[in-house]
Amino acid sequence: MTAFSTLLGIFPLATATGAGAGSRQSLGIAVFGGMLIATFLSLFVVPILYIVIKTTSERFNKQNRYQQLPANSSEDGI
Repeated sequence: MTAFSTLLGIFPLATATGAGAGSRQSLGIAVFGGMLIATFLSLFVVPILYIVIKTTSERFNKQNRYQQLPANSSEDGI
């Protein structure tokens, strides 16, 4: 919600007209674009990356667990 309100607040700066509009537009477009990309990354890419890393980690740990389990052997003489 905060990101969307920031985007809406910066939008007039990105579409500025009049005296000094060039510097306002360049600053507004840079901030607007940065916030838009940061919002996209935090809403979509980060959760997907978390799921991928967690799934990979679970698979890796599952394989190691099966490799480390001792086999049933009768070496101890019981």
